[in-house]
Parts: sequence; structure tokens; C-alpha cells
Amino acid sequence: MEFDKLLDSIISPNQLRDLSDSDLSHLADELRDRIISVVSASGGHLASNLGVAELAIALHYVFDFSHDCLLWDVGHQCYSHKLLTGRNDRFDTLRQSGGISGFPSPDESPYDLFATGHAGTAISTAIGLAWAGRHDGLDTNVVAVVGDASMANGMSLEGLNNLAVLDRQFLVVLNDNSMAIDRTRGGLAYALDRVRLTDAYTGLKHSTENILHHLPLGDEITDAIRNIKAGLKTTIHGRQVFEALGLGYFGPVNGHNIPDLIRVLRRMKKIDRPVILHVNTVKGRGCQYAVEDPRRFHSPSAFDATNGKAVSRPKRRPTWTEAFADTIVQLGRDNPRVVAITAAMPDGTGLVKFREEFPDRYVDVGINESHAVAMAAGMAKTGMRPVVAIYSTFMQRAMDQIFHDVCLQGLGVVLCMDRAGLVGSDGAVHHGTMDIAMLRAMPGITLMAPADNAEMKAALALAVSLDGPSAIRYPRDETPEDLPGKCPAFKPGKARVISEGTDGTFLCYGVTLAAALAAKQQLSEQGLSIGVVNARFAKPLDAALIGDLIATGKPVVVCEDHAAIGGFGSAVLEVAVALNLSAQNVRLLGLPDHFIAHAPRREQLTQAGLDADHLASALKKMIDNLPRG
Repeated sequence: MEFDKLLDSIISPNQLRDLSDSDLSHLADELRDRIISVVSASGGHLASNLGVAELAIALHYVFDFSHDCLLWDVGHQCYSHKLLTGRNDRFDTLRQSGGISGFPSPDESPYDLFATGHAGTAISTAIGLAWAGRHDGLDTNVVAVVGDASMANGMSLEGLNNLAVLDRQFLVVLNDNSMAIDRTRGGLAYALDRVRLTDAYTGLKHSTENILHHLPLGDEITDAIRNIKAGLKTTIHGRQVFEALGLGYFGPVNGHNIPDLIRVLRRMKKIDRPVILHVNTVKGRGCQYAVEDPRRFHSPSAFDATNGKAVSRPKRRPTWTEAFADTIVQLGRDNPRVVAITAAMPDGTGLVKFREEFPDRYVDVGINESHAVAMAAGMAKTGMRPVVAIYSTFMQRAMDQIFHDVCLQGLGVVLCMDRAGLVGSDGAVHHGTMDIAMLRAMPGITLMAPADNAEMKAALALAVSLDGPSAIRYPRDETPEDLPGKCPAFKPGKARVISEGTDGTFLCYGVTLAAALAAKQQLSEQGLSIGVVNARFAKPLDAALIGDLIATGKPVVVCEDHAAIGGFGSAVLEVAVALNLSAQNVRLLGLPDHFIAHAPRREQLTQAGLDADHLASALKKMIDNLPRG
């Protein structure tokens, strides 16, 4: 077969079984070339996908996932899977508007069972599939591919605990590359490190042969599993973690040796009880600059594929993440009680600077958001000022801890929610569109949203001074130009009037202020007098100011980069009800009640009607519909 035609010829993964070992090896190289070519042009997840090319090939070679079940935990390592399941011809559209998703998506292919973008979900959902399959008498095989960083997630551990009582075939492939975005940390990571040291790559071939020797070809599986410890006796400590849970453990095997993977997976397929297959892979495999710096090439923006250098694009302003990073470092200098906590995302949340300057006041808990918040509660109880920086979409995973361990106790934990609102090309799995609705009902919490860089500093300064819980939301975007004049200090429940107007008002929460100011300019050019108010707080609200705005009877357009249901606008309407005011002159502009697909953030905001043109049009229509006189 012609090497340069391999990938283009693969329409169905069933075709893999017609290929020789050398063809399969070359196909893995083609998968990597295709991934590098597309991701270098438009951005995406690179290093993690380069590391699983052989594993994806071997899985599709052994199993028939048009019938069997395959789940990729987190999902950002699914690119090879997509290329092998009929999406090569559309792969150039990756993460683009109208194109294919950067995560598994059932809307794209029956090979994608769940839309996944959060860690720790695969084992539990796969157990559900396996349980239902057994109940219905189906002969489907179930496979969950879980990274070593995700395996330590609380939900993964809950799933493993439950998995031991599942009396049927179930395969967990532990894809171990010692990395999340940054290097994995914690007890399980240390145990897996010891496994790597014991069975270094030079010994993985021998390990594979031992596994194959002890796995039966026929029906002697139960006896073989009983004899695993005796037959594979080594100094490996990682096995004990899983065998103590009643799970069969095999490995580690070389995740880049396709023939060995195929042989082992064929045997795994026949085992009629849950087992773990430990596979060692190299994040960034086949691309030297990604291997050398897997953290940077976890999810890079566009870069030169030949050397990995970033493609320079003009940048007008610092990002919100950078604004947070600079501010938290300064707060750390000013207050030795400030502690920064992240859940495996020091780069994405901007805490690398803080880690470098204050390593003894920085904690990375791994992909364990619930633990991060509960631990912060313990710190706050002693008088520390913990700042927990987690994406809004991932903060959802810690809602019970925010309620029970922070708000119920009235503790001064600061929640900093990056990627709030619409996140662009990562799409629906990563949008942070529900944090206000989830948090606003929690007694005692202060909710803030800065509108520019200066306000970020002011919001964080207030947050670390409060004795109770607080949360700050900000988007994945550049900060706008700072508002003119000195930034007033943040005071709980106090809005900031940017301008007053006699024809109507934009009442804005957070980053929607910039679009509202542009809309005001458009309407001013039409001779209209428009007010703009920066609410700053979703809780407590500036009820007096909001009541005065509504009481005038003039149009008020409420703007937020959040779900309209239960968000800031809903809080404004509650003020109207509490003050016995008619809200007929109030219109809420927020995100619609459906998931918004991946596209550039600016395009998503336009789709949602939150750009300047839509804001101006909405207020103008309300003004035009006012009764004459």
C-alpha cells in the first residue's frame, strides 16, 4: 500500500485490519502529521493527541466500536480517533465555526457516545453502559481510556470503587504520560512514577511478554487472574493501588508498540471481569518540540509547524488571565496570608507567576476541583486568604463544597473563575455560562465581575479583604481599554455609573460593558441620550440604583455574558418585584437556553445578540416603541 495514501483511504476503522504492522506504524506517523498540520494552523490540543496515535489505532483494530463502546476521558485526546472514524476530510475545520469539535461529539459521529470535555467522567458513564448492556443481554465490550491525571479525579476513584462489583467485561486503559497540562502530582502520580522507574521503556517489551504469557487464549481467565500476582511478581507498587480495589491489573506496556498493543488488547477483550491495562505513552510523541515542552504544546494557538514557534499576531491589550496573574502576585507581596490554589491548570489560570515567586504559598491539587475548594475552606478557617483559580466550567464540579464547606461556614475563600461566559473554539463543554445562577442562591456570598484591568485589581483587593466568601468572573479574552478616570474602589453592592442618559440605559454586568459603551456611541450619533451603568456586583445588588432606573419608566437593557435564566438579569427583576415596580421597561439580554457551538468568541457573542450592534438595536427598538408624549 502506498504510504502517502494510507490516511486518505481510511473511511472506516474496520479497514485497519487489512493493514500490515508496517502500514499501521506508518499510519500513526500520518495521523501525527495531519494533527500537527491542522493544529498549527488554527490551534487546538496537540501534545496529548500526538501521544495516543498508536493506542487509538490498536483500540480500533481490536474492537468494533460501531458495536462496542469507547469513551475518551476528558476528550481532548480524541483527534486520532476522529481521523480513523471518517472525519479526515473535515479535519481542517477543527474547532472552527460550523466545523468539527475539538472534543468527542455525538452530533458528528456514532463513534462518539458522549460530548466530553471534563475529566473523570468516562469510567462512571462507561459503567452505566456496561450495566445496561448486561441487563439487556448485549455482547458489547466496554473500554474507557483514562489519563493518569484524570485517574486521580474524585469521580474516577468513585467509579473504580463501584467497578469492582461489575461482573462482566470492562477495560480501563490507563494512559500514563505523567502529565496533565503540567506534571501530575499526588500519591497516585508518585505510585505510577515508581512503576515507570521499575519498568523503564527498555523493559516494557519484557513486561508485555510476561502479560501475554500469563493471559489465556481460551476460558482459563479466572485462574489466570488469581495467579497474576505470582506470575508477574515485581517490585511495582502501582499495581497494589488497583488490585486492592479488586481489579485486575496488567502492565505497564509500551503505548507506542502497535503489534504489542494489539496482542495485549486481544487478550484483554476476553477477560470477563473489570481490568486495568496500564499503558505508558509520551506526550508529544513524534514532534520534538512538543516532547520537550508538552506543557506549552498542550493547547497552543497557531504556530509554525516546522519549529514550533508561535505565529505572532497583533495583541492590543493584556488578557484577563494576565490581569489576574499580575494582581494576585501583587496581593501575595502585600499580604503573606494570601495562598493560591489551582486544579492542574497553573498556566491556564495564570498562576505560574505566583508559583515562581511564592512556591510555599501555591498548591496544585491536580484535577480535583471539589478538593481544592474544601481545602481552601480549611485554610480560611485558620485565617489564611485562599484564592482558588479555576475555570468557570470546572468550578461547577465543586458546587457542593462551595455551599457546604465555604458558604455554610461563612469562610473567606475567594473563587476566581476564568473563562466565564463564552470561551470560543473549545465550545459547549467549556463555556462558563451558569456560575451566577449556581452561586447567587448561596447565602453570604459576594459575586463580582470587573469590566477592565483596573477593576480586576479593585475586585480582587476587595475579595481578599472580606471575611466571607466571594467569587469573581472574567472571560477568555483581552481586557478592554480601562475606563477613563481613577477606578473607584469596589464596595459591596455599589454599582458604578459611567454615564447618565434621558432616553434609556444599559445596565451591564462585567465584560458586556465594552459592547454597551460602543452601542451608546452608535445611539448618541442618532441624537439619543443613553446612560451606561456598570453593575459590578450580581450579589449584593445596588438595589437603590436599579430601582431608580426602573422607576423612571425609560427603557433599561440588562446585559450579561451568562445564561439569561437565573443570571444577573433575573436578579434585577427580583429587585423590581421587591420594590413593587413594573418591569415592562426592562429587557434582559443574556445567553439563550441552548448550547452554543464552537466558534470564535466574537462570533459567539454576535450569535447571542451581545455585540454592540445588537445592543444598540435592542435599546433603539424599545425607545421607538415608547408611547408618544
